[in-house]
Amino acid sequence: MKAIKKYSTYICALVLLCSIYSCKKYLDITPENLGTLDYAFRNRNEAENYLYGCYAYLQRSTDMATNPGFTTSGELIYSNSLDNYLGFNRVGFNLLRGTQNTANPGLNAWDGNEGSYSFFRSIRLCNIMLENIDKPIDLSANDKKRWIAEAKFLKAYYHYLLFKMYGPIPLIKTNLSISASTDEVRIKRSTVDESVDYIVSLLDEAIPDLPATISNQATELGRATSVIALSVKADVLATAASPLFNGNPDYASFRDKDGISLFPQAFDAQKWRKAADAAKAAIVAAEGEGIKLYTFSSPTTIGTLSDSLKRELDVQNAVTEKWELNSEIVWASNPAFGYQGFATPRLTANSAVNAFSNPSTFSAPIATQELFYTVNGVPITEDKTWDYAGRNTIMAGDNASRYYIKEGYETIKGHFARETRFYADMAFDGGIWFGNGRINQNDAQRPLYHVSARGSGFAAPSDNIRLNITGYWPKKLVSYASVYDDGFQTFAYRMPLIRLADLYLLYAEALNEVGGPTTEVFTYADRVRARAGLRGIQASWTNYSRNPNKFNTKEGLRQIIHQERRIELCFEGHSGWDLRRWKELQAVLTTPVQGWSINNADAINYYRPATQFIPVFGIKDYLWPIKSYDLVVNPNLVQNPFW
Repeated sequence: MKAIKKYSTYICALVLLCSIYSCKKYLDITPENLGTLDYAFRNRNEAENYLYGCYAYLQRSTDMATNPGFTTSGELIYSNSLDNYLGFNRVGFNLLRGTQNTANPGLNAWDGNEGSYSFFRSIRLCNIMLENIDKPIDLSANDKKRWIAEAKFLKAYYHYLLFKMYGPIPLIKTNLSISASTDEVRIKRSTVDESVDYIVSLLDEAIPDLPATISNQATELGRATSVIALSVKADVLATAASPLFNGNPDYASFRDKDGISLFPQAFDAQKWRKAADAAKAAIVAAEGEGIKLYTFSSPTTIGTLSDSLKRELDVQNAVTEKWELNSEIVWASNPAFGYQGFATPRLTANSAVNAFSNPSTFSAPIATQELFYTVNGVPITEDKTWDYAGRNTIMAGDNASRYYIKEGYETIKGHFARETRFYADMAFDGGIWFGNGRINQNDAQRPLYHVSARGSGFAAPSDNIRLNITGYWPKKLVSYASVYDDGFQTFAYRMPLIRLADLYLLYAEALNEVGGPTTEVFTYADRVRARAGLRGIQASWTNYSRNPNKFNTKEGLRQIIHQERRIELCFEGHSGWDLRRWKELQAVLTTPVQGWSINNADAINYYRPATQFIPVFGIKDYLWPIKSYDLVVNPNLVQNPFW
């Protein structure tokens, strides 16, 4: 990055002249010394610094605050009374409240403002890298091949991020000449199929020359590998095969200024076949490099764990374990996840006093809690042994549930007899919290903490700013080793972007779309369930569901796999994208977002659903609007439908 800052004036000029979207500079950098591209690529060291610059915007794109898959999924909400509290960017969360518009679109990744970054700028940096890769005089042939592959991977990924948000996009295959004419600068949007084909072609070109794994993790962890590229390819093809982009009737009349249809007019079943093949190839490659589903290995400081708590840590630490020690991660974000204090309920008197450092403001709605299965591995609405109608009645913690709920503490019946992932992912009033400095469940002198969210409890609202507005916290996002008390000791981890469970469920989904229920579909979905301590889909539905034959049809199994992905990948920035590509996000966001009546001290009054807001999401919101100004600057662009 130092090299980019030093030599970016020339780049800024080039990017400015080549801009096809606005008249603004893309790199607002004023270096101390003016340089040239020849100087920037004069040797291997300088060229490698430039390559790291191409990665820099990848780091920004993986910040969860700017990820629509995290902020617009409906899994979490954020208090509307907070104005960028502690510097957190709440633009994405507010989009669910109807703030999106064409004058200044929120999370505008096209131009790089309103809480986001311009990925077109990132693409141009990759193009500059590719155009100048022959200049370093001491660059070896092997390094050259690898760096070209990395630049192509990054270029593909930045295009893909734009595609997920905007659909058909202009493809920046090469940077335009400084002498480009006005007509050449006004590039049109390519079709959906053209966009996907180009992204996949870049990945296919990159894969053979990328290392399968990173040998020097101390200095290179986070750089592209062939396994990462294969996994991204599977995700791209699954997105292209999904209802939003594959024969979507809502976009049947969407055309450019020349009358060309930008979306495919008919459903193409072969796209799911391509997605299934790509997912299987990624799985084979990942497993070939020793990647496997994570299971928690207990350090000696913890002591003996109950089986239930061990399974809980299997799930939670699949996200919060360090990448170097996590057997499941295919790819993770480069910056450490910086919002553990937002996801942690205040558990001690010291943390309550120091609420500024432990704001506790990431709030999961009741609907997110109710997404998780019962202990029998089926939805709470289907389990014939579970009291769905009485789920909100008051019930005190008992000895049988002591590892999950504080004994004698009044909570609701719906918090009992739930699957492991519920207790690993969600913190709630009365729930046990393993960690925060207490990691011996058998220490009677220092028992495990529990969440006290009512009345004068530490986790209860301390004011109208530092509060959780629903009564549920995303516990999954907090390492058990992090401590928020008198001092704050945050155990740093990188948020997984792709892990093996994701690939398993993606493969199961694609296979089901290709041929319906098969043994292989169940095999891969059940591997994920088994890690959470659940029986397979067929056994669970047969024995416990009011709809015991649901898994026997493609449509029924589709519903099961979709819910399985939403549970397994909850709070990881996937569900918002999945629900979009499935065209299910509108259905999820048609009901009021509710939490508990958090200002009441008594359980009978606290556990009354309270509406926080009514989401605003329609058909037009599946794709991001292009800023109106960009349509003026480039009259060859067309706005996305319904905006």
